[in-house]
Amino acid sequence: MEQEIKNKGQRQESREERLVRILSKDIEGKMNVYAGLTKIKGISWSLSNAICKKLGIDKRKKIGFLTEEEIKKITTFVKEAGIPAFLLNRRNDFETGENKHFVGSDLELRREFDIKRLRKIKSYKGLRHASGQPVRGQRTKGHFRSNRKKSTGVKKKTSKTATPERAEYKGKGK
Repeated sequence: MEQEIKNKGQRQESREERLVRILSKDIEGKMNVYAGLTKIKGISWSLSNAICKKLGIDKRKKIGFLTEEEIKKITTFVKEAGIPAFLLNRRNDFETGENKHFVGSDLELRREFDIKRLRKIKSYKGLRHASGQPVRGQRTKGHFRSNRKKSTGVKKKTSKTATPERAEYKGKGK
């Protein structure tokens, strides 16, 4: 009986993996589940917390010790979006009107398409994106100056070097 318990402990230690692939993202095995899930694009800290609580996974557990079943649970849970609407990143989708949650490359593509659509209809936000200016109403007098030409502040005057005529004059005065 005691040997079986020891063998199970050894299996768990050998089970630890260095990299775990969840939702097409490699995550280091020594990270906690709570922090590791946030490495996936589209999963915030609050969503990571909701996933851990809803699935009953310990937040402090190392990702390397997750079983295949737990990883599958996490992926299906995120894809099916069995979470409250306020945690979703795409509420009232423009095309379908549904509440969705995008993760990874889907999120990046959707964002790109939205910006292209705004540029195409020539909305104010689309024009700001096209010109490389801030979109959300920030002031631009002091910041966002990367688009302007490189200019220096106050230029120092170059000091004139002593010409041979002046050197002679200084020498005669002594």
